[in-house]
Amino acid sequence: MGRFSRRTFGVAAAGVLAGALPAGDGAASAREAAAASAREAADAHDGRAPRPELRGMWVATVANLDWPARPGLPAAEQRAQLLAHLDEAVERRLNTVILQVRPTADALWPSPHEPWSEYLTGVQGRDPGWDPLGTAVREAHRRGLELHAWFNPYRVANHTDPGRLAAGHPARRHPEWVVPHGGKLYYNPGLPQVRSFVQTAMFHAVERYDVDGMHFDDYFYPYPAAGGSFDDDAAYERYGGGFPDRAAWRRHNIDLLVRETGERLRRTRPGVRFGVSPFAVWRNKDTDPAGSDTRAGVQTYDDLHADTRGWVRKGWIDYIAPQVYWNIGFAAADYARLVPWWAGVVRGTGVDLFVGEALYKVADPAQGAAWHDPAELSRHVALCRRHPEVGGNIYFSAEHVAADPNGAMTRVVEDHYHHRVEPPH
Repeated sequence: MGRFSRRTFGVAAAGVLAGALPAGDGAASAREAAAASAREAADAHDGRAPRPELRGMWVATVANLDWPARPGLPAAEQRAQLLAHLDEAVERRLNTVILQVRPTADALWPSPHEPWSEYLTGVQGRDPGWDPLGTAVREAHRRGLELHAWFNPYRVANHTDPGRLAAGHPARRHPEWVVPHGGKLYYNPGLPQVRSFVQTAMFHAVERYDVDGMHFDDYFYPYPAAGGSFDDDAAYERYGGGFPDRAAWRRHNIDLLVRETGERLRRTRPGVRFGVSPFAVWRNKDTDPAGSDTRAGVQTYDDLHADTRGWVRKGWIDYIAPQVYWNIGFAAADYARLVPWWAGVVRGTGVDLFVGEALYKVADPAQGAAWHDPAELSRHVALCRRHPEVGGNIYFSAEHVAADPNGAMTRVVEDHYHHRVEPPH
């Protein structure tokens, strides 16, 4: 993609270096798509509405990946671009937009806790003259779309210079909260005051706006980076007593964030759904027999200290949307193996499963042959529909939904999205 992205970073960190296996039989793909079309047609013939299914897209604001196109645009132009993304979602018969509203310890709404995002005006803390989140919620609902507010809990900046943050930024007022790692700044998840603050900052939006969902991505503790470990020695010494090791303490810290967030949301906004979109490999099965049949170089449980499987089994979240950003047949992390594994994880829990799709990889010269086949993503949707636990798909990201590389998004819509449907509730 050429620019910073949680997606490109996470995939690179996976270390899945094996070559791709054959992407699948084109005739089989056609049969699967035809079967899906037949089921939808049968429903229509019988007078039944098609089953609820989440059809979503992420709108990333970090580094202006999707929106605004660049910082500093006039408010009217920013607004027009945002509405164009919503219109594109309707045109593609999607029903859910996941908008990144707190990309780097900042805000895309008037927050009393954190500064306005630099991705709006080019200057962190500068008022853009309008309310992007309020506008997004109102205009999404006018179009029959759900709007989920996407937060990154702990990332502070994509650089390591606190002096570049807005005057009065919480990270400048509390330098003891901040850890530089891998060329970025992060809040320390091991500090109780940090956990309390980030929840206060995020819930200001959730409790003020009529959002349909509260959404976390894959960043908890940061991905491993060359040149050193995450320096939380002082916090571990102070708070880590009673845990068998640092990893267990770190998982406990992230567990607290997720559990407390879910509990508060159900208490204060019971109609709003809480979802997490993690890196798709919880653990490889050679690490843990309960893990997936993968050979990924990153495992969320061990490296990001995020027990994503545990959150589902304990019912702390309403939905999980693993980023299954590999093709069918990819040797080290096969889409066709990961989706059934996640279906087994959610089975019987009441937690919904939506599968994250790497639309951004389509037609990328750096990717293997499968990602140059316009039917690859259509095969993904057909495979997902064979598993009743899968409630839909989410595409990364809005820029690529509009660009439609190799006609892949058009193919998905033509093969599978014949009518607009409601998302699951």
